[in-house]
Amino acid sequence: MTTSSKQNPDPRGPGRPDGTIPEPARSTRDSSDPTMSDPTPTSPAPDARDDRSGTDRAVFATVASPYYGYLIALFVGVMLISNVTGTKGVLLFPDLSFELGFLSLDGLVTDGAFLLFPLAYVLGDVISEVYGFKAMRRVVLSGFAVLALAALSFTFTVHLPPAPFYENQDAFEAVAGVIPQFFLAGLAGYVVGELLNSYVLVWMKRRTGEKTLWARLLGSTVVGQLADTIVFCTIAAPALGMVLGSGDYWNYVVIGFVWKTLVEAVLLPVTYVVIAWIKKREPSYQTALAGSTVARSPLADSRA
Repeated sequence: MTTSSKQNPDPRGPGRPDGTIPEPARSTRDSSDPTMSDPTPTSPAPDARDDRSGTDRAVFATVASPYYGYLIALFVGVMLISNVTGTKGVLLFPDLSFELGFLSLDGLVTDGAFLLFPLAYVLGDVISEVYGFKAMRRVVLSGFAVLALAALSFTFTVHLPPAPFYENQDAFEAVAGVIPQFFLAGLAGYVVGELLNSYVLVWMKRRTGEKTLWARLLGSTVVGQLADTIVFCTIAAPALGMVLGSGDYWNYVVIGFVWKTLVEAVLLPVTYVVIAWIKKREPSYQTALAGSTVARSPLADSRA
């Protein structure tokens, strides 16, 4: 009685039942034959049915994280809006007046971004805590590119000739006009402050693990906001008529730093809730957390 073997004409193997993902071809190498050397990996033979360029089936890339993109959009949006609202000077608590050394306070002088801008550092803390410094660095660079594009667009639009019926050219220039020194101050402070904020937070987390989140949030905020405020005020103050090192300059720096830091401290419970919510629902974070827990367990150490 003779038996015949039916060969599979497709070198890629039988594949899945639905035929969407082929299995690799199984090797027929006889390990007992010394004349056969280890085969080198080769690409499967071309197949007309496997033509990717002419496929009639739509394909899409996979979104790695369900939350990272939303955080980037919100962060860049906050920075863009703050740069517009920050062009308006604001005086809060005009009846508040005191002198303390070189500080002389007659009301709280700030700008229109005093409430929204600290939210950028809250979002920076969330991104750095969950996704790390490299991810935050990409966010900072994305924000830098958007702010530069916005400044270029505003400048171009201001210099376009207004239509005869358009009566708001002066108002548009006052709001959207870009002052180079202020623009440079904002970008420099933003880049230095956000990168330092993220770096300090991640540096502290590598030494404390998941513990003492409050210390990371407050510590990174103090360093980042201080650098941001000093860089921004040092570049922008001369454009406002302030002399560097004068009482007005230090008042500008100290009040700005204290105010932004206090706002973030008040928002600390909100930051806690947001970080916990994203950590719990971010699949990659839970996977990394589970792997870290297993690696540190006594049982894993005994098996090593």
